[in-house]
Amino acid sequence: MIQIRCLVIQKHINSRRIITISQGLANDLRFHQKYQYQNKTALNNNYHFELHLVFCRNAGNYIPKSSLFNSFARIFKKANLPKLPIHSSRHAHAVLQLEADVSMKYLQERLEHGSMQITSDVYSHISKKIDQDQMNKFEEHMKNVLD
Repeated sequence: MIQIRCLVIQKHINSRRIITISQGLANDLRFHQKYQYQNKTALNNNYHFELHLVFCRNAGNYIPKSSLFNSFARIFKKANLPKLPIHSSRHAHAVLQLEADVSMKYLQERLEHGSMQITSDVYSHISKKIDQDQMNKFEEHMKNVLD
């Protein structure tokens, strides 16, 4: 069996790119793919094969935006988190990437921003952890300078 390491993403209709995903997400997508295959087999001609959707209704057709937004809201409510727009998951991913110390260039390409400046302007000031990590690096550097 071939292991999934990348995922084709379309940010908008004219954009198609490949991004690296974690092994855990790859495993989750394989599980979801098996579930979809069961639906495809059971529904046969009634399944919307032509749409080639990953996240869809059981018959392979589009999930309405309202259903997606409502599911997102329920997940946040269940986790006792404040209401946030679904786009906030993109921002959370970006901040977590930065906290993991990925390069700004890598994040810019992953988010498909036009420049690193855009990525830096939007995300570099957002995390207290990043701020603390940077201050710790500076303090360590200063110790070495003064020694």
